[in-house]
Amino acid sequence: MGQPEKVSTSLAGAVSEGISASLAAVDAELDRRYPGDPGTRQPVHTVYVPGNVFDAGTIRSWGDQALAALDEHAGDADAFAAVLGLSDDLAEDVYRRVRAKLEREPVEDLRVDFEDGYAGRDEDHDAARAARLISEAYKSGTAAPYMGIRMKCMEAAVRDRGIRTTDIFLTGLVENGGLPDGLVLTLPKVTYPEQVSAFVRLLEAFEKAHGLDAGRLGFEIQIETSQSILAADGTAAVARMIDAAEGRATGLHYGTFDYSACLGVSAAYQASDHPAADHAKAIMQVAAAGTGVRVSDGSTNVLPVGSTEHVHEAWRLHYGLTRRALARAYYQGWDMHPGHIPTRYAAVFAFYREGFETAAKRLSAYANHAGGDVMDEPATAKALSSYLLRGIDCGALDTAEVDALTGLTRADLDRFSAPRRGDLTATAQ
Repeated sequence: MGQPEKVSTSLAGAVSEGISASLAAVDAELDRRYPGDPGTRQPVHTVYVPGNVFDAGTIRSWGDQALAALDEHAGDADAFAAVLGLSDDLAEDVYRRVRAKLEREPVEDLRVDFEDGYAGRDEDHDAARAARLISEAYKSGTAAPYMGIRMKCMEAAVRDRGIRTTDIFLTGLVENGGLPDGLVLTLPKVTYPEQVSAFVRLLEAFEKAHGLDAGRLGFEIQIETSQSILAADGTAAVARMIDAAEGRATGLHYGTFDYSACLGVSAAYQASDHPAADHAKAIMQVAAAGTGVRVSDGSTNVLPVGSTEHVHEAWRLHYGLTRRALARAYYQGWDMHPGHIPTRYAAVFAFYREGFETAAKRLSAYANHAGGDVMDEPATAKALSSYLLRGIDCGALDTAEVDALTGLTRADLDRFSAPRRGDLTATAQ
């Protein structure tokens, strides 16, 4: 072995040290603002149930109604595949997984609604009841992985009511055993960052009142007004809202119908694939990138009810919108009716089953420096591992089959999907 080649430099070490010192504040700001994805499970959907309707049997009822819809309108894998256009090699597997999911975990994320969907007469009672039922569900193991409420917004007309309902609900959880790990709060119709700041102050006050760790309570921000995307001064208000949340924001949820109406879109054209919706979600996505705040798509209001012909049309619409969202990296959406759940899971499972083998082999080749017909960057390895993890979490993929094809453990996938700041750059050098 020959002697290593001599390497010469022209600059003193003090130059590098000086540059690093000048960028220290920027480094700290990058770490604060862009910590990356939290690495936790993201639900594939959010189900909204009015606070006056929610009860202890709601989750199981949604699963049973979804199964009944399958039995009535697509009794086997071939029939379901024919409705949705699933390929022969996916039909049986997807159908089997959908039915198993509806039996085991029909709802991944449930929000008891005290805003637009609420029609009760005693909100105090319903908020306290929701807290008790959710606490009991977590204790008994019947809860969805994520549960919480959507309170009224911070606008003057309903502000006091929203604050009181939030207080009653959170107090009820504390009194019934404490805040569950899967707790999620949703703040709707946010127009100004100051409204986000006000909600932060509310949560801070509650944490202090109960001796909770600072920052224990996070929340989602619903994007339902044009002003939340573009502020009066021309800036992206949604980015300022994330900053105003002071690290508590967990998600940005697009509100299909309120946002569309705000822009004057006619009711017949209010949909999640409208150009106005695409614009809003693209801004949300860019604003949230790297912050750890996740973006969720909205819903369709075309319900799969009535004749089999209409149910099939609604299923095809919902399936297509969900697949479209997944391709655009919106991994979560809203479901308005139990009949939407079969096509939610069919779309999600088909999305991950179709790309599983290719993604697994590409990640394996990258991890083993084996090359292949695609030259992947570290950032792509992150995307590949995140794709596989999402598939495992929702039930589209099995851990054993991912392990077998990649040669990687769950811990390996976690490491690839959530590298520390600087790891991607260092790996690429």
